[in-house]
Amino acid sequence: MRIGIVCPYTWEVPGGVQAHIRDLAEALIADGHHVSVIAPAADDAEVPSYVTSAGRAVPVPYNGSVARLAFGFLSANRVRKWIREGRFDVLHVHEPAVPSLGVLACWVAKGPIVATFHASYERSRAMSVAAPMLQSALEKITGRIAVSDAARRTLVEHLGGDAVLIPNGVAVGRYAEGAPLPGWGPDGDVIGFLGRMDEPRKGLGVLLEAFGRLAAERPRLRLLVAGPGDADEALERVPAPYRDRVGLLGMVSETDKVRAYHSVDIFCAPNLGGESFGIVLTEAMSAGAPILASDIPAFRRVLGDGQAGALFPTGDPGALAAEAARLLDDPARRAKLSDEARLAVRKYDWSTVARDVVRVYETVTNSATGVVEDVS
Repeated sequence: MRIGIVCPYTWEVPGGVQAHIRDLAEALIADGHHVSVIAPAADDAEVPSYVTSAGRAVPVPYNGSVARLAFGFLSANRVRKWIREGRFDVLHVHEPAVPSLGVLACWVAKGPIVATFHASYERSRAMSVAAPMLQSALEKITGRIAVSDAARRTLVEHLGGDAVLIPNGVAVGRYAEGAPLPGWGPDGDVIGFLGRMDEPRKGLGVLLEAFGRLAAERPRLRLLVAGPGDADEALERVPAPYRDRVGLLGMVSETDKVRAYHSVDIFCAPNLGGESFGIVLTEAMSAGAPILASDIPAFRRVLGDGQAGALFPTGDPGALAAEAARLLDDPARRAKLSDEARLAVRKYDWSTVARDVVRVYETVTNSATGVVEDVS
């Protein structure tokens, strides 16, 4: 099957949707499908051979974050050319309600189109304003996927229609084994975080406050932070006596990300909301890292209500500190959480998830004729 996948966010900045698309594409290629991805990216950016650049992205505030999107004449022309040359059996658009390549692709394409919805939010003024413009694009979609109950609910409430639920996947084998980063744990005293440091909803501020409380009582405790953002600004939020115990890695390679998961005694996901799934959780679970996460609905579901990872009340640094202390003092509980996480994450492996996605492709191609065409 020839499959064209549309990524709305820039390929050059790591994110959950980009990781999902990368891993799905590689799983499909491994199964013998021909896959091409189009994504915002600078023309000189290093991208995999299966990725086509649609031009440089621009930052736009979206869903409590800053999304880097592409929408304009250059991008539209590249999408048209990509569709014409691709002769795809199915077009798979991710986040078609985001004003980026997905909308452009739906506008110009005719044929079997599948869409995956990732985002979760309660209200969106931007979505309400854009709904009439988006409707003509969304009407062309013949198969819908939601990565979580929260994403499905957002789709139903804001855009109408329904979707089959297929969760985010994770390449379990990629994270299962890894050597710790030099100079780090696990040694009973390392807490880890991975995410954008300058994005409030990722909750790093809550973790930094909790770390300050814990560090006063635990002279060996250290914090390992990986992800893009202003390192100096993050460090200023830590009491001065404990700053030398914080390691700020910045943006890391895929290899070092795996090693980071294997360098901690507790992986902390203190997110404040706006998450429909939580790919960092499944990555950490694959690595067997004991997890401590905020009890937002998406995380609670992935962790089986606390069976595969400990939970604390969202946004409460005191509760985070208390639960982290209990985990650090209980190696047996950490080992049990690690075992439960490795078991629970198997259902999210791409070997299973990609097959479910292909079944959706087969459904829409069986009910339509011909290949995807540019009709603009």
